[in-house]
Amino acid sequence: MQNRKKDFPILNKQSLVYLDTAASSLTPNAVIDKLNEYYNEYPVNVHRGVYKLSYRATEAYQDARQTIADFISASFEEVIFTRGASSALNLVALSYGEKVLKSGDEVIVSELEHHSHVLPWQQLAKRKGAKLIYVPLSKAGRITVDAFKQVLTDRTKIVALTYVSNVMGYETPIKEITRLAHQKNAIVSVDAAQAAPHRAIDVNDLDCDFLAFSAHKMFGPTGVGVLYGKKRLLDIMDPLEFGGDMNDNVDKFDGDWKDTPYKFETGTPPIAEAIGFAEAVRYIKKIGFKAIIAHENTLRQKAVDALSNIKGVTIYNPTAETGIINFNLDDVHPHDVVSFFDEDHIALRAGHHCAQLLIKWLNVPATLRASFYVYNDEADIDTFIDSVKRARTFFSDIGF
Repeated sequence: MQNRKKDFPILNKQSLVYLDTAASSLTPNAVIDKLNEYYNEYPVNVHRGVYKLSYRATEAYQDARQTIADFISASFEEVIFTRGASSALNLVALSYGEKVLKSGDEVIVSELEHHSHVLPWQQLAKRKGAKLIYVPLSKAGRITVDAFKQVLTDRTKIVALTYVSNVMGYETPIKEITRLAHQKNAIVSVDAAQAAPHRAIDVNDLDCDFLAFSAHKMFGPTGVGVLYGKKRLLDIMDPLEFGGDMNDNVDKFDGDWKDTPYKFETGTPPIAEAIGFAEAVRYIKKIGFKAIIAHENTLRQKAVDALSNIKGVTIYNPTAETGIINFNLDDVHPHDVVSFFDEDHIALRAGHHCAQLLIKWLNVPATLRASFYVYNDEADIDTFIDSVKRARTFFSDIGF
């Protein structure tokens, strides 16, 4: 892959090895330029105005929805813009789940889930008298089809699982799990926040019922994400927020709502952010997922090989399919280690990564997470490994 660093202004302004893409990716010039285009040329509201600038803004916003829909092989009406994946996943639980979940029903989740894909169902299950059921993880920390079969029953109503773990980088066999869930008439909600930046997604092929992802993990702006839902399900769901532009008619004591997706997008939507999101998708498509996957795998394998040769380093996910390495320096708290990386201008995550259930499953207080994307190169890996060695030597010398 050609060097992409030049596309990212922050990498041309300072010395930085950015290894925290799993939290948020960097933003390329193409997306920044698109955001500036909106604010400089047509910075007005959508859907309401009958003047030329509003028409242009509306057209750009609707084009963005179609671009995102095409990206995942969905239809225009099945794409809802939200504040992010967390907001999208909450919408599924609080609207669809609130409508269909009953006492005695079961919701299947896992210890790999981001908090935004377990807490909404946890709280809803408490209110409804339903039961959370956890898929047993393999010894490596994976969700397997066989383990899923063990917990799938006639009482299963909802299956809420991650497509790619944000800590372990493991890919879940979502397609087969969805097929099995549908045999029990259960619906499947997929957290694709870590999958969408790194894998081609076809919602028709997966046949999942809901799927969510965020722009900020895939070169786009913060504050915008997408909920995909099958139209027949979205049509029966109630909006969670009420206000301007989501209604057709308002009387003194009642109102009715627009069709999906508009009934879920109350008030002024994230116009600039959606337009920037579409540009991020075009940037990804220009590179191609084949090239992205190959590049990430090369960097990840180089890093794993080097880390494996450093005494006192534990890697928790040596066989992950995506560009995430979850590791620790033995007997050293990750927050102490990460200061060494910062001194070497390396940005990576230390903590529980909004996935405390998994950290507890690993039986550690926290972990270090390095994650790679197209703007990283082999020189970044060399700098990272040198910093790990320096940290390991320091803590060994003082008795850790």
